[in-house]
Amino acid sequence: MKVRLFVKNMLFALACLFCFAGTTSAETNTPISRHAKLVPPATPLVACDPYFSIWSPGPKLNAADTTHWTGKPHRLVSLVRIDGKVFRVMGTTSEKTSVLEQTELTITPTQSIYEFAGGGIDLTLTFTTPLLPDDIDTLSRPVTYVTYDVQSNDGEQHQLEIFFSASAELAVNIPKQAIVYAKDDVPGLAVQRIGSEQQPVLATKGDDRRIDWGYLYLAAPQESVTSEAFGKEQSLATEFEQAGKLPASESTDPRPAEGVAAGLVIDCGQVRDEPVRRWLMLAYDDLYSIEFMHNKLRPYWRRNGLDAAGLLKESAANYADLMKRCDEFDAELMHDLEKSGGTEYAQIAALAYRQCFAAGKFVADANGQPLQFSKENHSNGCIATADVFYPMSPQFLLFGPALAKSFLVPYMEYAASDRWKFPFAPHDIGTYPMANGQVYGGGEKTEDNQMPVEECGNVLILVAAVAQVEGHPGFANRYWDRLTTWAEYLKSKGFDPENQLCTDDFAGHLAHNVNLSAKSICGLGAYAKLCEMRGEEQVAEEYRQLARDFAERWMAEADAGDHYRLTFDNPESWSQKYNLVWDRVLGLDLFPESVRRKEMDYYLKVQNQYGLPLDNRSTYTKLDWILWSATLTENQDDFTALVQPVFEFLQETPDKSPMTDWYHTHDAKKVGFTARPVVGGVFMKLLYDDDLWKKWSAFGQTKVGDYAPLPTPPKMTSTVPAADSQAAQWRFTTAEPHSSWTDLEYDDSAWSEGPSGFGTPHTPGAVVGTLWNTNDIWMRRGFDLSEKPAGQLLLYIHNDEDAKVLINGVLAAEISGHSNGYFCFPISEAAAKTLRPTGNVLAVHCHQTHGGQYIDVGLVAVETAGP
Repeated sequence: MKVRLFVKNMLFALACLFCFAGTTSAETNTPISRHAKLVPPATPLVACDPYFSIWSPGPKLNAADTTHWTGKPHRLVSLVRIDGKVFRVMGTTSEKTSVLEQTELTITPTQSIYEFAGGGIDLTLTFTTPLLPDDIDTLSRPVTYVTYDVQSNDGEQHQLEIFFSASAELAVNIPKQAIVYAKDDVPGLAVQRIGSEQQPVLATKGDDRRIDWGYLYLAAPQESVTSEAFGKEQSLATEFEQAGKLPASESTDPRPAEGVAAGLVIDCGQVRDEPVRRWLMLAYDDLYSIEFMHNKLRPYWRRNGLDAAGLLKESAANYADLMKRCDEFDAELMHDLEKSGGTEYAQIAALAYRQCFAAGKFVADANGQPLQFSKENHSNGCIATADVFYPMSPQFLLFGPALAKSFLVPYMEYAASDRWKFPFAPHDIGTYPMANGQVYGGGEKTEDNQMPVEECGNVLILVAAVAQVEGHPGFANRYWDRLTTWAEYLKSKGFDPENQLCTDDFAGHLAHNVNLSAKSICGLGAYAKLCEMRGEEQVAEEYRQLARDFAERWMAEADAGDHYRLTFDNPESWSQKYNLVWDRVLGLDLFPESVRRKEMDYYLKVQNQYGLPLDNRSTYTKLDWILWSATLTENQDDFTALVQPVFEFLQETPDKSPMTDWYHTHDAKKVGFTARPVVGGVFMKLLYDDDLWKKWSAFGQTKVGDYAPLPTPPKMTSTVPAADSQAAQWRFTTAEPHSSWTDLEYDDSAWSEGPSGFGTPHTPGAVVGTLWNTNDIWMRRGFDLSEKPAGQLLLYIHNDEDAKVLINGVLAAEISGHSNGYFCFPISEAAAKTLRPTGNVLAVHCHQTHGGQYIDVGLVAVETAGP
């Protein structure tokens, strides 16, 4: 390109040159050579939270449609019109349109920067999500800026217009859902809004889901917009190609989201030697973000009453300042990543940064303090999972205690409450976005399939890390009784773990796990550190000595000659000992350097082309754990030797999806897991450097006050019981009935009869009373409401998969996808009006496509002081 338009200021330019030019690190005296530039399997465009997360698969922005991180279509389209000729820049709409050649892709922590050339112009298209860790208010905003920088590259003058559209798919879970749309009046901005017609706020949960409540906003400075419209996506693009403007908006009556988009045209005027900049914003206001113990929590940015119009107005006003701050932050962080771990490492971390933050949500508690809830993307959908926030923690810890405590507080409040009865730490606190109590394994009812040693070790280590950052144990003091109980558990059970799961639960139960034992030992050392900070010297020495004794035993009993074992009882086994990182990071001094050296030497012998396997059982690995294991010896050559194959994996994997953390090391194919927050673990390298950690922790010193206690759950009264409390008799058929089957007076006497719930055994959360294993089932049952329910009447439903529920012949709810347990769902106003003291009828249709299946429906009355 004639001009490197992505260089927005000199500081950013210097940093980019430093990152990709040969130099030497003064700290390590290690040559830093020029390496390949990372071309990721997928590039983050919009990276705000688990619902507002849009990616471009593959290397070329105009060679594939953009998607939600789950892979479902979330189309963004952009065309440019240069002297009357139209070129495609983003997406595949208008496939016959000429493609503007993409010449470069650069990824920094907060930005994805595409460069194009053609038609006599250079164009840089930048997606900026300002995830600035020193400002949680800005970090929590669901806003991504899209910036176009254009300039002539042939010395001639060119007329340029830009077309951009955002699909209504962004506001629904599945394309068939109906949407409504309108233009909003925000001074100085052209604003288009799209949302689902039904607006089931926080009514569904699960993993492979998109949001279907709240509103998507497409906005740009009014002065630059020449036309804007809603309509068919293809029609908008075609009209722009033919006329350079958009047609009048079609009727704004509700319609299915599929194929509908909001579009606008931005005029760049005459472009020649001087660069021209135009920009727009994509935003999503979800109204309420998380349900915590059945209380709806606002997104953090809304805590002081800001609404969507205010969000857009402030974000527009902040544009220039935020672009400068993002450039400076990216340059400084990339410099330190490069200095710490090399060019390839810096690029991996840059790709991980937005993914980590975008797999969680910042909300405000009752005191207005920031809480962060992470999601197990493409894993099981759990929320605030200890063995997920444990690997993601380095990115949060690096930027100070406010961020680190944000994800620990909701978990610890739940674990310290009367709800949690066990002497070990929980696994999770619900299914995203509903943090209403653990669902994994046995939930709160049984110790089966729990992760006792894993989670106790995780939390003790992380609380000690927070204390180390803050320089005092204040945060630990709030939960001291629980932390002590968990330390006692590790004292009793941690050295030689029983047959139980660890964070690598996909590999199944494992007894005598040596790496899990190492975590336990570090957890006990972390507890000793906390005791010492509290002034409890005697207890501190007791636990410190215990940890040292366990470490001595560990070295003897896990020794397999040239490495340490996977399990104490199998001398032929081996595994990564990534948990040992905390011995150095927390200054515990439990294991000698010889342990880490022996392990590293073995890793270098057994790693494959695309990385170090997790252990001897399979060729698969975990990307986050490799980056932890790579730091063990604190030797740059060792680190580079383990990181380079990971870089190669990202370059060559055939799976064009957001960065996975679970893949095969022999063929670079993804096993599972997509877009998870655990990739924040790649920042572990920076925690070894005290000066860097202090620098960035000070940068991230957001002030926080007193956290609110665990919300009090509302009172829930079963009005029409479901099978999890009391099975009921239903009439049902698996043959499609007459169209009048939902009518109140329909005669269902010829249908079969059976007890709820209906489904197949082993479906998660199912209480099967009647086997149902066909594609569809239609069900009816009568019920009375002899007394007016106290509080709001809601459906109490467990659906796997798509369910349609009617009350007295009127649609009460339509729920797509599947859930892994019972949850409450609002009843439509029209259906609620039909309820009467006696003779009501519930009619339900459920459709199944694959996997487990189940349907059961009841009613509950909910009394709450909340919104």
